[in-house]
Amino acid sequence: MHRYRTHTCGALRASDAGATVRLSGWCHRIRDHGGVLFVDLRDHYGITQCVVDPDSPAFKLAETLRAEWVVRLEGTVRVRPEGTGNADMPTGAVELYVRDVEMLGRADELPLPVFGEQDYPEETRLKFRFLDLRRERLHKNIMLRGQVIDDLRARMKAGGFNEFQTPILTASSPEGARDFLVPSRIHPGSFYALPQAPQQYKQLLMMAGFDRYFQVAPCFRDEDPRADRLPGEFYQLDLEMSFVEQEDVFAAVEPVIGGMFERFAGGKAVTKAPWPRIPYDEAIRKYGSDKPDLRNPIVMQDVSEHFRGSGFKVFARLLEDPKNRVWAIPAPGGGQRTFADRMNAWAQGEGQPGLGYILFFDRAKDETTQQQTSGATGVAGRGPLANNIGPERVEAIRAALGLTAGDSAFFVAGDPAKFAAFAGAARTKLGEELKLIDENRFALAWIVDFPMFEFNDEDKKIEFSHNPFSMPQGGLEALNTMDPLTIKAFQYDIACNGYEIASGGIRNHRPEAMVKAFEIAGYGEETVVERFGGMYRAFHYGAPPHGGMAAGVDRLVMLLAGEKNLREVALFPMNQRAEDLLMGAPAPATPKQMRELHLRAAPAPEKKAEG
Repeated sequence: MHRYRTHTCGALRASDAGATVRLSGWCHRIRDHGGVLFVDLRDHYGITQCVVDPDSPAFKLAETLRAEWVVRLEGTVRVRPEGTGNADMPTGAVELYVRDVEMLGRADELPLPVFGEQDYPEETRLKFRFLDLRRERLHKNIMLRGQVIDDLRARMKAGGFNEFQTPILTASSPEGARDFLVPSRIHPGSFYALPQAPQQYKQLLMMAGFDRYFQVAPCFRDEDPRADRLPGEFYQLDLEMSFVEQEDVFAAVEPVIGGMFERFAGGKAVTKAPWPRIPYDEAIRKYGSDKPDLRNPIVMQDVSEHFRGSGFKVFARLLEDPKNRVWAIPAPGGGQRTFADRMNAWAQGEGQPGLGYILFFDRAKDETTQQQTSGATGVAGRGPLANNIGPERVEAIRAALGLTAGDSAFFVAGDPAKFAAFAGAARTKLGEELKLIDENRFALAWIVDFPMFEFNDEDKKIEFSHNPFSMPQGGLEALNTMDPLTIKAFQYDIACNGYEIASGGIRNHRPEAMVKAFEIAGYGEETVVERFGGMYRAFHYGAPPHGGMAAGVDRLVMLLAGEKNLREVALFPMNQRAEDLLMGAPAPATPKQMRELHLRAAPAPEKKAEG
C-alpha cells in the first residue's frame, strides 16, 4: 500500500465499499456529533467524509485534529446510511470508517478560514495567498484558467499555428506604457526592458518566413493601477499571420475565441460567427464606448435636430456651435420621477451637472392630468425639457427612440468627444438599474476602423491612438495627403460584455510608411532606426503583408468564471500598489548587488508640505 494514499479524496464511489484505503489531505471541516467525529478530508481532487467513532483505535488522536491540519487517514470504505448521502458531492454516497490517523503537518491559527467563502480584506488574502488558493471558488478559477489555456493552444494548433517563445529580455520601446527596466551588469549604465508585448518579435517571425505564430505570452507594463488590468504583468494569447487581410484574421480567430467560449460558457449563449463588425465611430455614437456591452439593448441616438431652435435654450445655444450635439439615451421602463431623480443624483456623483430627461405617460390613464386632457388619448411627455420644447418635438423624439408610456429618455449635450464616455457610463447604469442586461450570454463583436492618430490635449501633440505598427487605411498616400486625425487604421478589437478582450491590426510593413507614421507622431527617422532597428531593417529585405492580434487571457478567464476582479483568476497577483505582499516585493537591493550593477539609489523626492 502506498505510503500516503491509495486514492484521492475525490475518487471513492459506492463500488469501493468494503475496500481498505488510505487518503491524505487537509482537514476541511471537523464536526462532533454526539461523540462521533466527522472529518471532511480535502485534497486537490475533492472531499471525502471520514468517520471516527469512540471504538476506533484512532479516536484519541483524531480528537486533537484541527482545521487545515494535513493528515493521513486509513480505514474501510462503506456506503453511507440511508438518508445521509450527499448528492452534491461526487463522493457523497460513501464515507471512510477510520482506523488509523497519522498527523503529517500541523496548522497554526488561521488568518482566514478556508471553509466557506467569507469576504476578507485584500491585504490578508494576498499575504496568505497559499491559504486563499485552498478555497473552493479560487481553486476552481485557477483550474479553469489552465483548462482555457489548454483549449486555446489546441485550437491554435488545429488552425495551423506554430508556438514559439520570444525573448523576455529585450529593448525599451518609446511607445505604449512605461517599461520595466533591467540593469545590465556586463554593460554598465545600459538596461534591458521586459516586453510590454512580443509585438516586434512576432512581426520579425513573419519576416523570417514562419507564416503562422502564436504563444501564451507574459507581458510587463509599469503602469499606474487600473481596475481592468493586473499590476505589473499579465498574459495574452499572441498571434500573427502572413499574407492576410483583416477578414482573414477574423476568420482564423473567431473559431478559437468563439469555440473556447462555447466550451466553457456553462450553458450561456455565445454569439455565433461571423460576429458583428462595428466601426469605432458607430460604437462611440451608439454606445459611448469602444468596448460596448451588447447584452444591453439601449442604443443612443443623436437628436440634435429636435432641439435646434427649440424653447430649451440651454441645448439650443449649445447647438449654435457645429461641433456640439445632443444625444438621447432611451430608458425602457424608467418613466418614474423617482427614477429620474436617482439618475440625476448619480450623474452629479460622476462630476456632471445632471441629466436632462423626458418621462413618457399615457394621457388617458394619467390621473394628474385628467382634467386638462379630458378625452385625450396617446402618449405624452413631462418634465422641464418636455415643457420647453413642446408636444410636437416630444412626440418626434419618442417616435425616433421607439418608446412608449412608462418609458423615459435621458439627454447629454455638448462636444461628443468630451461627453461620450459619460454617456456610455449612463447607458450602462440605466441598463443595470432597469435590469435590461441579459446575464445569460456572451455578446462578442469586432470593433473596427479605429482612428490612426489622436490629439493629446495635455501635451498639445498628435500621437498614435492604438498600435503604432498598424497599417493606415490608404497607406503611404493617406499619410502624405490626409489630415492625420481623419485617417483610419486597419486596427480592430474584440469586445465582450463591456470588456476589450483582444486587440490587433494589419501591420504597416513598408519602411517608408512606417517612418512617415512615426514622423506624424513626433518621432524622427533616427528614432525609428534606433528603437526599431531590427524590424526597420527587416522591412528592407522582403516583408510580407501580415497582421495579427492578442487576446487577454486574464480577462477571458475572468468573464468565464463570472468574476469582477482579475485578481480572482490569477495565482499570485500584486495589490493595487504593485506590491507582492506574499514574497515582499519590491524590496531594496543589497549594497553588493548595487555595486555589481554599477547603480546608486537616488533619494525619493520630498513631498511638498500642504497649506
